[in-house]
Amino acid sequence: MFYYDMTYFVFVFPALIFAIWAQARVRSAYETYSRLYSGSGRRAYEVAALLLREAGLGDVRIERIPGSLTDHYDPRSRTLRLSEGVYDSSSVAAIGIAAHEVGHAVQHAVGYAPLAIRNGLVPVAQFTSQAAFPLFIIGLFLNSGFLMDIGLLFFLGAVIFHLITLPVEYNASRRALNMLEASGYLTGSELVPVGNMLNAAALTYVAATAVALGQFLRLLMIRGRRD
Repeated sequence: MFYYDMTYFVFVFPALIFAIWAQARVRSAYETYSRLYSGSGRRAYEVAALLLREAGLGDVRIERIPGSLTDHYDPRSRTLRLSEGVYDSSSVAAIGIAAHEVGHAVQHAVGYAPLAIRNGLVPVAQFTSQAAFPLFIIGLFLNSGFLMDIGLLFFLGAVIFHLITLPVEYNASRRALNMLEASGYLTGSELVPVGNMLNAAALTYVAATAVALGQFLRLLMIRGRRD
């Protein structure tokens, strides 16, 4: 009865549809702009290295990693990791992704507060997001308001983590576009598709936040019925 509760269709289902759409949109944008090559001919890792050096971060390492769209910046080792399809590519999509990760490296270097908060919450968020739902279910079947409340508290932590992630990602994209424009590594017409792709990617984080918030509201309503 819990799983077929109408609260799922009110709070969670629309967010899941939005998430599926956002993922499809970013994949479509990436595939489209991966076939559009920059006039400079520079490969993504080269542009990343140049942008890092211009930002005074020449000591940040750049590594190739397996997978598709697995690109990320690791603040612990100060390493920028680019996926196989991005690293050697000179497409505007690959350069945009590499610049976005440089944006995260710059955030780390300047002490951008939302990034510092997010990084500090990562281990806590990983634990609470995994434990929240099982705790709530156990509390529901045992009729334990205490366990359900702990589960809700853990879910709230996950929602907060997603909310903090939003300004981090949007700021990194804005930094990427500004750096690419100032450096001249992409022309004005090439910056437009990069902006479109980065905006599409940002929507996936908005969707993830919506799913987490919807799930929290659903459980909150279910909890209220047990009082």
